[in-house]
Amino acid sequence: MQYMTELQDTINAMVQKGRGILAADESSPTIAKRFAAINAESTEENRRVWRSLLVTTTGLGEYISGIILYEETLGQKTDAGLTIPEAAWVEKIVPGIKVDKGKIPLALSPGDLITEGLDGLGKRLQAYKPQGARFAKWREVYAIEPHAPTRHGIEANAEMLARYAAVCQAEGVVPIVEPEVLMDGSHDIDRCAEVTEAVQQAVFAALHRHGVVLELMILKPNMILPGQDCRTADPDEVAAATLKVLRRTVPAAVPSINFLSGGQSPEEATANLNALNQQWPNAPWQLSISYGRALQQTALQAWGGKPANIAAAQQALLERARLNHLAMLGNYQPDMERGN
Repeated sequence: MQYMTELQDTINAMVQKGRGILAADESSPTIAKRFAAINAESTEENRRVWRSLLVTTTGLGEYISGIILYEETLGQKTDAGLTIPEAAWVEKIVPGIKVDKGKIPLALSPGDLITEGLDGLGKRLQAYKPQGARFAKWREVYAIEPHAPTRHGIEANAEMLARYAAVCQAEGVVPIVEPEVLMDGSHDIDRCAEVTEAVQQAVFAALHRHGVVLELMILKPNMILPGQDCRTADPDEVAAATLKVLRRTVPAAVPSINFLSGGQSPEEATANLNALNQQWPNAPWQLSISYGRALQQTALQAWGGKPANIAAAQQALLERARLNHLAMLGNYQPDMERGN
């Protein structure tokens, strides 16, 4: 089938040792908050400049194989006249698109959330593909509370992820499946592991029910971490707990696990990824990244919304991507951080 060939070509371009995914799909409210932190206004032009800056960073493709974009970005152009997806592909970075419409409370299930956006998804994908999008991303979130997530919430979210992934594959678009157990709260690392294991078991059961081809998708999960209000775990503890859950839940057929950073600092996210690859260098899946803030933060601060700082921002992005590249190989050391 033609769509199977399309899917495999995209997987081949994205799943490569030492290369990861840059998440630049912030919604309008989220990017407004990021810009406010650097005293920049979230205008369409500033968003265009920022996202152009990312994809025109010379050499970024050595470390980054895919970029997740927000819908408005697909049609925006760089100063050189290329669309942002076209500019990404100059660096052999595969363009993708966030397709979910955000989360709402799950009816009659206090504490649980559900993501909207399935209606019309196939038609939207048919419109996004000619604009350059070759993969998509959908996020479901799970808050850890004393009585949440519930079994009902876990299963409802798994069903949404599987339905989304099936539509993507039917349209020749690789699905990134993102079940995120949130870091918010005071829960310990064992509670995070318990919830994440239940979530991922439900997700893969649903993917199987819907006939999703595991070899032609990417998983974007959280690492196993204590809640932000609990304590900080060292990288070896995070890696051991995370790998234990992955062994129990993720079939070897999945080609790549691209972790979200989920509120970790850039340094924490890189150190934890490095420990994962050191502890299991020959894992059946590639252990990689799909980081947003953990890749962009230092570059955003260097840019500050000022045209004169574009080169410095690109250098900061390239350096952060290089350190994560080393972590994907298990070769990162904390003293590599700038200033150490």
